[in-house]
Order: sequence, then structure tokens, then C-alpha cells
Amino acid sequence: MSVIGIDFGNESCYVAAAKAGGIETLANDYSLRATPSCVAFAGKKRILGVAAKNQMVTNLKNTIFGFKKLLGRKFNDPHVQHELKKLPFRAEPLQNNVIGIRVNYLDKEHVFTPEQLLAMLFTKLKVDSTSALGGAQVNDCVIAVPWYFTNAERKALLDAAAIAGLNVLRLINETTATALSYGFYKQDLPAVEEKSRFVAFVDCGHASLQVSICAFNKGKLRMVTSACEQLGGRDFDEILANYFSDEFGSKYKIDPRTNARAYLRLLTEVEKIKKQMSANSTVLPFNIECFMNDMDVSSNLQRAKFEELSGHLLKRIEETMRKCLKDSKLSLDEIHSVEIVGGSTRIPAIKGIIEKVFGKHASTTLNQDEAVSRGAALQCAIMSPAVRVRDFKVQDIQNYPVHVSWDGDPSNENRMEVFPALHAAPFSRQLTLYRREPFSMEIYYGDVPYPDPYIGRWIIRDIKPNALGESQEVKVKIRINQNGIVGITSATLTEKKDQNDVTPDGNVPENTEGQQEQKQQSPQQQEEMDVTPEDCSDNEDEKFDGREIKSPSASGPGWAQRVKGWFTSDNSGDGKKEKKKSGVKLVELPIDVQTHGFSSTDLNGYIEQESKMIFNDASEKERVDARNALEEYVYEMRDKLQEDGPLSGYVMQMDRENIVNQLNNLENWLYEEGEDCAKDVYISKLSNLRSHIDPIKSRCAEYEAQPGVLNELGHAIQLAHKVINEYRSGDAKYDHLLETDMLNISETADKTFKWLEEARGKLVATPKTKDPPVKIADIQHEYQTLTTCVNSVLSRPKPKPPQQQPPPQQQNNGTDAGNQANHDQQQNHTGTDDKQQAQQPKHANEDTMDID
Repeated sequence: MSVIGIDFGNESCYVAAAKAGGIETLANDYSLRATPSCVAFAGKKRILGVAAKNQMVTNLKNTIFGFKKLLGRKFNDPHVQHELKKLPFRAEPLQNNVIGIRVNYLDKEHVFTPEQLLAMLFTKLKVDSTSALGGAQVNDCVIAVPWYFTNAERKALLDAAAIAGLNVLRLINETTATALSYGFYKQDLPAVEEKSRFVAFVDCGHASLQVSICAFNKGKLRMVTSACEQLGGRDFDEILANYFSDEFGSKYKIDPRTNARAYLRLLTEVEKIKKQMSANSTVLPFNIECFMNDMDVSSNLQRAKFEELSGHLLKRIEETMRKCLKDSKLSLDEIHSVEIVGGSTRIPAIKGIIEKVFGKHASTTLNQDEAVSRGAALQCAIMSPAVRVRDFKVQDIQNYPVHVSWDGDPSNENRMEVFPALHAAPFSRQLTLYRREPFSMEIYYGDVPYPDPYIGRWIIRDIKPNALGESQEVKVKIRINQNGIVGITSATLTEKKDQNDVTPDGNVPENTEGQQEQKQQSPQQQEEMDVTPEDCSDNEDEKFDGREIKSPSASGPGWAQRVKGWFTSDNSGDGKKEKKKSGVKLVELPIDVQTHGFSSTDLNGYIEQESKMIFNDASEKERVDARNALEEYVYEMRDKLQEDGPLSGYVMQMDRENIVNQLNNLENWLYEEGEDCAKDVYISKLSNLRSHIDPIKSRCAEYEAQPGVLNELGHAIQLAHKVINEYRSGDAKYDHLLETDMLNISETADKTFKWLEEARGKLVATPKTKDPPVKIADIQHEYQTLTTCVNSVLSRPKPKPPQQQPPPQQQNNGTDAGNQANHDQQQNHTGTDDKQQAQQPKHANEDTMDID
């Protein structure tokens, strides 16, 4: 199983994976690392990623892009309406004012939400990642989101990931992912006890600008502050497009803004010249052929003019950087360096602003396009149990202030700020209220650049007064989780009772059910009531009863200490003395939640719909592949069966004409009623064609390959005869071979030569329109038989020469001398016999015929 990090951008997406050798950015099916954030619909199929962008001009109404800015929004949102004016596709309001995008899919109208479209894109990224990782299963992931995303947008992104079948371990802010990508591999960071190193990051992408400052120590990072502005590379493109549109209107009397396709093409061209101006300050030509009304247009632009046109954007960028520096409360000397990421930071004017504000040159340590995805992959590797990596602590911050309000006396101000802006996250805060009946709490953003600051409404039920009719204590925990989502995670009712611990006779009273239940549940209750924030040192317990807010004194015990005291028994003193103790019972209260995101029913329905579309995509791909295979076969065979084609000489004239007519009719059928048939129909017609044409192809292959195979067999026969002639001429290298072996080779070669002559005669007498009487397999069999016979004899090694024995040692003993004389006499006799045997002619017997 592999873990990945996803950088979901407004224009394109990047996916990085954690591997044994480190972090690697994955390529898609086009071998590109950037996958466009485009989803298109054409007929019965969905087109995703690079292919969707390539057909955007020809299928503008059914190609959806730029939907990142629509996630979690309402249709009547002014921001949404501003975005929809720039987008060519059709959008409409759905139930609860949800955004719906209308497309033509499966030959009928469909309406999809932005979350569904994002799920389709995630499905594509998941498939490409699986392919790039060699088929490894991809489930766990971390997705990077802009720092300014609200609860609604983050919930929408999580819903989209759930529809696509991704297990999101965490949503990480893009600013935090960039900082993690920078600090994880740094070996020269200061120690934990030393002063932190502060690094500024400027991320200017396609649609947004994010500036952040982060504090680094060895093994940890802490986000200090962040600032954002809704502008990016597309805003510079629009300025250039409007400039050239005005020029073309006065020069050529055309306005590209009135034609969606022409304006889209203009945006593509101005992006190219924008990139060229980043590397060249001279005047650059600008030409578009057949732009509108078959008219060619031309102009030119210089970097100085471009910076003049975009001066107001550059001013907003400078203000954002200064705001981030001011909120950090750091001096310029404390900023170690300024790192830039994002494609738009390549604009020289932005680099100049960085140097002006921070007093330092922009550093390009990070990969400007892939830094965010690599940081997300690192975070996923740290969190996933499937990957072993050294720990690196990350402390993020909350983007907007969070306020809470509750039911109560309308004459009083029943609200408060729970988390200020730039508060540490994740974080939990527990509030104490005194209530005698169910009540509701609402959470909303305090200062947010959106028309709707609403986060959600939580209704806390099953609250009733105590036995005396008084209000009871309710503990409500509000939490910012690691995804940056704010909500109420629990509500606990505290019931108090006075009871005797020990009776006068020393026995435990019978009515201790509350205490026993309390003791049994105490470990779990203590964990739930722990108010210590995660990864934070702040520990606040704010109490309010609807009329005033009370904070415990610095010297008094806090909530955690009081709870700990309830579960600590004092065993000192006389055990039989009667003493009273306050019993506490903690009751978990049910909560009804009304917040952003899909309900479970809607989410399951969207998951099922996505599964059906994935299955339909696979079926449609198989159908199209079958149709393409049939079409390719028709074109190929028709060319080969023409009068001068390579197959025309191997089929009767009448049969050839019939097959060609069949192919022509099939071609017409493919573009008429056969345009949209089932896969089985194409497979059946292709099989029928093959049954008629494949025999002709096989016949052609046989006749064309036979001359070479026959020549190879003739050459083998010549080699066999050459060996026989050399043996009979007394060649020394064949002295160790027997006459019977050579007779065997001679007979086999003669037999093969006779078969070869007969085969050639049959082939000459047979027309090429009929199957050859001699197959290539037969010729190869004869060749193999002959070569086996020859090689088995020629590969036999020569016998080793006889070894001469060393002369015997001379000894004075007369017996040894006599024995030596007898031995020499026997040796002479044996040598004479060997010579006589060598002079005798060779005779064949059963043993010498055994080659093996």
C-alpha cells in the first residue's frame, strides 16, 4: 500500500508519493507531472485531466474547469456569481441553493455538484497514481488546501474524497505543506532549546496569493502567521487579454470577449507571452493565426508595459506581504530567508516586491510547482502506519476568529470568541454552562471575507433539572481538528449527589450505585474531560452561565484538577468515622448537528453514482477499443487487398472483389448505424472478417517465407556433403570418426535432398491462390533432422592420447631387477600388439554405431 500527497490547484494538480528513496512526484498517463483540473463529458464517456483540456475548445459547454472556487459555496454567493461570469459552462441553483452544473452526458442532461466533479478528478488522480506506482494500492492520502478555506469548503473537499474512495488522513494547509517540504530535510536547523529560525514563504499560484512565516527548530515547525489575497496568475492573464481585446477592436474591428472560444484561445496565448516576458525584457511579438472570422492578428508587448498594466495587482501583493510581516511581530533581521513557490512567483515584478518588503532576495530552494504536493506526501508518510519515517512535529494556525453563541436571555449578549485569528491548531476548548433544559449553540466566523460566516448549529438534548429543580452543569467541548474544521465534539452533563461513604458500623451503604458507576467509568471520563490542548501549551477553562463569564483565579484549581480530585479517595483517618462526600455522575448528552457537508444518505448516493460512472467508463472504453480495432482492420485489409496490394496475388479475383466490397460496406456501416453499437457487435463482425481474410494472410506468409527456408535447407545439405568429402579425402580432423557415422550422414543428406527436390516441384506446380502443399513447418522439420544428425557426429570429441608411465626406480636388490626385466618385456609385448591393432582396418559393429 502506498501513501500519496495531493496538491489540488485551480488550474492543475500534482501528486507525490512516499517511497523508500524519498518523495517522488508521479507522472500521469501522458507522462506529465501536472494534471489539469478539468472534467469533460462527451457522449457516453467522461474525459478527465489532460485529455479534457486538449478538447476544451471543441467541447466548451461540457468541459468543466475552475470549480475549486465553487466548492462549499451557495449559488447566490456574490463570489460565486463573479466566478460564473468567467466560466463558459451552464450553472444553476439546486435545492438549498446548492450550485449545480448542467452537462450533456449519456446523451441526456445531467446536473452535477462541484463536489461530484472534484470526486471525478480525484478518481483520475487515484488511477494514475496506482499505475505510476506499479499497481500498488493507493488509499491513504493527505490533501493540501488553501489556508483561507472555510469549514464549508473543507467539508466539501472531504466529501469529494470520500466519493472517490480516498482515505484522507488529514487536510493540510498549502502554506504548512510548503514549510514541511522545506524544513524536513534541513540538517542545520537550531536545536529545540535555541531560538527558532524564521522563514517567509510566498506562494502565488493560478488563482490565489498566500504569504506565511514559519518558525523552525530541529524536528518541528510552527506556523507563526499567514495572509492571503484572492489574486494569481489568471488575473494577470485577464489584464493582458483585455488589453489585446481593446487593441484588436480598434485595429481589426473584432472583440474576442464576445466569442467564448476566441477568448479562451486568447487567454492561452497571453499566458505564453507572459512567461516569455519573465525571461526577456525586450519587445516581444504577439501573433495568432485564424483568430476570429479567419483573420490573423498581430501585436507586441514589453515587460515594462505589462508591469504598468498590472500595477494595481502588484500593489495588492505588496500590501499582503506587509500585513503578514506586521502580524508576525518580527523584524526584518529575524527573517532568515524568503522562499517562493507557485508559478506566478516567476514574474520579475513579484520578486522585486519581495526584495523591497523583506529586504532579501527571493530564494528558490524548493521546486516551485511540486513543493506543496511533496509536503503533503511527507505529512501522509508521517501519519500513515504503512510507512516508517522519522517524526516531525507540525503546529498549524487557525485562519479566522471563531465565535460561539447559545440560547438564553435575549437581553444579554449570549456570545463569545472561542478562538482568535492565528490561534494554534489543532486545539480543544471546553465551556461550562448551567442549564435545566435542552439548548442550541451556533458557531460562526467572526471576521471572514465571505458573505456567510455561518459554521453550524448544534442542539444539545436530554438536559433536565436536578432533584431540587436547579440547573445542572453542562460541559461543551469545541474543537479545531487537524483538518481545520471547527465543531462541537462532545457535551457532558454533571450530576451531583450527597451521600455517605461509610456507615457508623463501618459497612458500605447500599445506595452507592452512582459512585460505583463513576469509578468504573472514571478512566474514560477523565480522558474525555481532559482540556489540555493537542500540541499546545494553552489550557483554558472558561465558564459562563448566560449572564456573565467567569474565569477561575490563577490560584484556584482548574477543571482538570477538580475532576482529578473527584476520583481520588482519601484513606487517612478512622475508616469507621462517618463522612459525607459529593458523588458525581457524568452523562454524555446526544447532539443534533446541522452544519455543512452532505448527509449520509446523499453521500452514499453520490458514492454509488460515482461507482456506476466508473463502471460505465470501463465499459465504454472496451466498446470504443473494439470499434477502433474493427475500423483499423478494415482499413488495413482493404489496402492490402487492392489490385496492386500485397495480398491480391494470393486470392481468386472474384473472392478478392467480394471481400473488398464487404470491407467497403463495413466502413460505411461504421460511420452510420454502426456508430454506436454494443461491444459484442464489433467483436462479432471482426471475427467474421478474420475467418475470411486470415487464411489469405497465412497463405501469403507461407509463400513469402518459403524461399528463404528452402535455401536454408539446401545450404545444410551442402554442408553435409562437404563434411563427407573432407572425411574421404583423409582430413586429419575427422580421424577419430567411424565410417558408419559418415554413411549415416550421407544417407540422411541424400534423403533430405530428394525430399527438397520433390517439395520444390510441388510448389512450382501449385498456384499461389491455393494453400501450399508443403508448409514451412515441414521444411523446418527436415532441416532440424539433418542438422541433428550431422552435429551429433561432428561434436564427438577426439580420444585422449595414452599416457606414458614413468621409468621404474633402480634398486640394488636382485629380485627387484628381475621383476623390472619381466615388466619391460611385458611392456614391449603390449606395445607391439597395439601397433598391430592400429594397422588393422576399422570394422563396424553394434557398439560403434551407438553415437551416444
